Amino acid sequence: MNFSLLQVPIFYTHSSKQESNRKVVTSNMASPFLYINSNPHYPSTQNSDFKPEIIQDLLTMELLKNPKKLHAMKVVLILVMAFFCAEKVYGRNYNHRLRGRHHHHHFRGYIPYSAVTCRAHAASLIDFGGVGDGKTSNTRAFQTAIDHLSQYRTRGGSLLYVPPGKYLTGSFNLTSHFTLFLHKDAVLLATQDENEWPVIAPLPSYGRGRDADGGRYISLIFGTNLTDVIITGNNGTIDGQGESWWVKFRKGQMKITRPYLIELMFSKNIQISNLTLINSPSWNLHPIYSSNIIIQGITILAPTRSPNTDGINPDSCTNTRIEDCYIVSGDDCIAVKSGWDQYGIAFAMPTKQLVIRRLTCISPTSAVIALGSEMSGGIQDVRAEDILAINSESAVRIKTAVGRGAFVKDIYVRRFTMKTMKWVFWMTGNYGSHPDDKWDRYAIPIIQNINYRDMVAENVTMAGRLEGIANDPFTGICISNVTIGMANAPKKYIWNCTNVEGISSDVTPQPCAALPVQGGKTCDFPQRKYPIEYVKVRSCFYRSNYM
Repeated sequence: MNFSLLQVPIFYTHSSKQESNRKVVTSNMASPFLYINSNPHYPSTQNSDFKPEIIQDLLTMELLKNPKKLHAMKVVLILVMAFFCAEKVYGRNYNHRLRGRHHHHHFRGYIPYSAVTCRAHAASLIDFGGVGDGKTSNTRAFQTAIDHLSQYRTRGGSLLYVPPGKYLTGSFNLTSHFTLFLHKDAVLLATQDENEWPVIAPLPSYGRGRDADGGRYISLIFGTNLTDVIITGNNGTIDGQGESWWVKFRKGQMKITRPYLIELMFSKNIQISNLTLINSPSWNLHPIYSSNIIIQGITILAPTRSPNTDGINPDSCTNTRIEDCYIVSGDDCIAVKSGWDQYGIAFAMPTKQLVIRRLTCISPTSAVIALGSEMSGGIQDVRAEDILAINSESAVRIKTAVGRGAFVKDIYVRRFTMKTMKWVFWMTGNYGSHPDDKWDRYAIPIIQNINYRDMVAENVTMAGRLEGIANDPFTGICISNVTIGMANAPKKYIWNCTNVEGISSDVTPQPCAALPVQGGKTCDFPQRKYPIEYVKVRSCFYRSNYM
């Protein structure tokens, strides 16, 4: 055999930079967490390459003259070729299985989830004495676990895994660079023992509690002044067990404002996703004074007559994305807020750069999306699209009043489908609740540049009820390409417009005279994206010993 003509495949491994992207880290809680980077084919050998090389550059003439050494080298080379070919095939098969990870609940014991940031350390609630029997209080277990994991804030962050079971708990506080992950069969049960709900001060932009003067019960899951917080799972459940709270509220027995399920204050870089929230005592999800927020894949369920069980309430927040949510509520599905009368005016923190898309809402007594009524810090740059409303009171409702001050402006809505509605369009300038008697009678809200387009509705009682403020009308209202099918017994007046100004185009039934027809007009919907829309989630894995 003329060995000088043999071509040998030479295998090149990953560079050290590529190899450093794969990390398997085990915390001292014996719960390993696998980080997978954003490359969907990772870990992979497919960037490696078999390159033919003539081995005459590698073999000396001395070797060619020694048949025994030559034979030994042939055997070694054949074994090396076989090894790397096998590795190549295994790598392809591994990639194939890894690419299919989203079609299975877990891969080789690893639970997948999507997050903006993966974590380097992890532990299970069981490691800290968690008991999922639905009876034992886990308040201390949660707080002890989070306090322990907070040491990793500057070392890659941490994850607390809640395995299958029903975990009774009172309120607990989160930490920065932290993920709370609920298994699909995990349920957090909010305790009905009021001693496990500390009382905290009223929100500074509200001046008092919503149910009563003075303080408020802290939320079930709470955090303030945090960075990089994720609350997620494989559709695990948080049950507020709100019935007892609703009964007390209806009887006028609440001396302290009811708790919410989740509230994060003065925080940034927040993700809340892939969870089911049920039976909240009051509001479900309340980010406030915060920025860079993603709320995604959330299901919220409450009896449609339960009091004040708003779904998602972004409040004095900037750069927020709400998408792919399903909400059944006793109040507004989404309520955009920014403070109450003189307290909100003084705090002066608006809600702005808000995106709402692919929302399904059922709310027979309230709005799909409400702007206000507590809007005294201002609401600006809101975009809502691809919304389905079923058996709801109104589509997008603007709620304000004299005394609120501030503004609601630059609102853009499109591709809204509605089935069985009381109103499609509703604006109210006389929503008269106030925190106390110190509100400013000269604080007049400005409502302008409100755009609706590409909407269709059926079985509607009244097309529009637009009521501005005398001598201070709502202006810049635009409605285009809207078809409204009226119910068999509609209101006597299909449209009712007072103290409003704007235009309409291609709207059926034809709007009131305050919205004259301007043929061929298409209401605005900006194409430029907000920064939060560019934020991507990646694939992460968590391996649990308690599956």
